[in-house]
Amino acid sequence: MLLHDTALVYGRYLRQSLRSRFALLFGVLMPLLYLLFFGPLLTDLPLGGRGSSWQLLVPGLLLQLGLFGASFAGFSILIEKGHGVVERMRVTPVSRLALLLGRVLRDATVFVFQAVLLVLAAMAMGLRAPLPGVLIGFGFVALLSLSLASLSYALAMKLHTPQTFGPAINALTMPSMLLSGLMLPMSLGPAWLDVLSHLMPFRYLVDAVRDAYVGSYATAHMLYGVLVAVGFTALSVTVGTRVFRTAGA
Repeated sequence: MLLHDTALVYGRYLRQSLRSRFALLFGVLMPLLYLLFFGPLLTDLPLGGRGSSWQLLVPGLLLQLGLFGASFAGFSILIEKGHGVVERMRVTPVSRLALLLGRVLRDATVFVFQAVLLVLAAMAMGLRAPLPGVLIGFGFVALLSLSLASLSYALAMKLHTPQTFGPAINALTMPSMLLSGLMLPMSLGPAWLDVLSHLMPFRYLVDAVRDAYVGSYATAHMLYGVLVAVGFTALSVTVGTRVFRTAGA
């Protein structure tokens, strides 16, 4: 029953996304601009990491794609609440967990697709990375999308207007981006900033993907990254499901 309901919800929202091809491609625009206009600046700089500058930058851009895209996914719930869609869902027998899973699986599918486009563009600009490492990177994007989309939907169920939702998300995503070392390794900064960044869970994900992009899979960074990603996803889906159940979505 849960799988059937999840597939129904997933199919409904995926069809919505496919009908809006412009929005599907527009979501990858910001990381692509970083790739085109910021990436070449790093080519000849000593960044203190293994691999090329592209192998440092692209993993951060992949996770930036999931961070910003999935964090703002809750806007769709606000729109549905305004049109009475959520009210109509309350009277259906569909599992509350399926209502959440269908949405977040759609989001993960969309952001992984956008990640593929981003990596293809990066390869055209000079990125060279092993195929297993690239696939591992897509896996981390999927987990990050699942977790952040779940929390975003949960927050949107509690709030009532975009005017409150947008600033709340910005207040969380900007420090996350700056302290996770998405653009550059945090080891380049002062020691206190490097220490502070270890309190940010996304730091462990980007370190893991950077290891994967240079072909290092059995590392401490990879272990910590997998543990943080899986644990954060499980916690986020649990929180999101509880909110959906209590809100009667």
